[in-house]
Amino acid sequence: MNKRKSGILLHITSLPGNDGIGTLGTEAYRFIDFLKESGQKLWQILPLGPAGAGNSPYQCYSAYAGNPLLIDTEVLIQEGLLAKEVLDDRPAFIKKKVAFKKVEDWKYPVLNASFQHFRGKEFHRYQDEYWRFLDEHSWWLNDYALFMAARKHFKGVEWGKWDESVKFREEKAIQQLSSELSDEINFQKYLQFVFFRQWHRLKAYANEKGVDIVGDVPLYVSGDSADVWANTDIFKLDEQLKPIEVGGVPPDYFSETGQLWGNPVFDWERLRKRDYDWWVARLHFNLRMFNCVRIDHFRGLESFWSIPATDTTAMNGSWLPAHGTNLLQILKGHLGDLPFIAEDLGIITPEVDKMRDDFDLPGMKVLQFAFTTDAANKDLPHNYDSNFVVYTGTHDNDTTLGWLQALKPEEKAMLGKYVESPVENKLQQIVTMAFASVANIAIVPMQDVLELDSKSRMNTPGTATGNWEWRFYWSQLRQNQKKYLKDLTEKYNR
Repeated sequence: MNKRKSGILLHITSLPGNDGIGTLGTEAYRFIDFLKESGQKLWQILPLGPAGAGNSPYQCYSAYAGNPLLIDTEVLIQEGLLAKEVLDDRPAFIKKKVAFKKVEDWKYPVLNASFQHFRGKEFHRYQDEYWRFLDEHSWWLNDYALFMAARKHFKGVEWGKWDESVKFREEKAIQQLSSELSDEINFQKYLQFVFFRQWHRLKAYANEKGVDIVGDVPLYVSGDSADVWANTDIFKLDEQLKPIEVGGVPPDYFSETGQLWGNPVFDWERLRKRDYDWWVARLHFNLRMFNCVRIDHFRGLESFWSIPATDTTAMNGSWLPAHGTNLLQILKGHLGDLPFIAEDLGIITPEVDKMRDDFDLPGMKVLQFAFTTDAANKDLPHNYDSNFVVYTGTHDNDTTLGWLQALKPEEKAMLGKYVESPVENKLQQIVTMAFASVANIAIVPMQDVLELDSKSRMNTPGTATGNWEWRFYWSQLRQNQKKYLKDLTEKYNR
């Protein structure tokens, strides 16, 4: 973390490929080859979990499970886990974006065909590996598989509206449901088995090429998740297991009324009595998945914006204390140096800065936030030191070209003090600024490498539709862009 390096931010779903969504297959390996060839040492992705409503990777059905839509079907064929002819009816997907519903409708039957193939002809080949996986992951997988099977059984409604006996996890009801839904439960376990096989093979390939994977851990988990259903005591819920308070952030750069995320907030006192076991297990798990981890909304480990669950905006919340220092001390005792990036954007207090610095964690700087009228702006490169990760923008920002095209006059004037015209060249100058900075790590979204405008934005905070869909295709990547990236990396010793 303290050596100069650079990398690219690109989620798996945004990769090219024939499955209608980026997968863990050939195109992911090709992308790693591109990173290697252009001198990049980091590939930052978004959370890999099974996304819920809105397709957000920050609202998943599990903090541990992988998204089955990312499983590569052609790899299944190569490994004898799917008959080749099953893909004969694969629809023609548009290559510029993910049509999530269309992908789901096609892919889950294909994955089910793979499951039937596996437990018929191929089980003997994989049984030792399969049983070992089930045993190693049982502590989260059993609850997750039952949760997903029950969601299907209850027609997709959130778990708080399930039959009372199942909602409250009464032992007799859970045993009976587990028996009734055994086929679907086993299917869900199989999906995780093949997901993790493909993921760890891909990660090993990246590491062999000198590319580390930067994962992403959201502070909160979705209310409609196996995590909350199976651990209701560590969240602030009422007697009917409905959230009393929910998470979000107050009004900020992204929204005048704040962001109401709606996730149940943690009961940190209860977590303390459990020695923070849920959080410790979660972070250890992610460090096995990735080489280092960005903790999203890091400031929520120091204090969090708690909003009454009945409110319709995030304006009327209050800051409440969390126990992040205690949690990080436990992890430091286990690991020594902590391979975490602290996402410390937004309203940051001296206490948050101190917690980050006490554990020597790099924070984040975003150049799109830098060009206000204030030369003391903390995101301007001359105002920060080396223990940071600098981004041109994040998945929540517009692309840098789109941002440039929408600048206000006063922002244009400020930017003009640091970069030259014309507009077309400003994008590369801002990328150069990131690489040239003293920050140990520089990360650029793939959209900025490809010089794409706002049409290729990944997410617009505060909006519920049209997000997370963007995909790139290789013909967008020009030879001069690859050369520029490599030259920049060598020039600034990254």
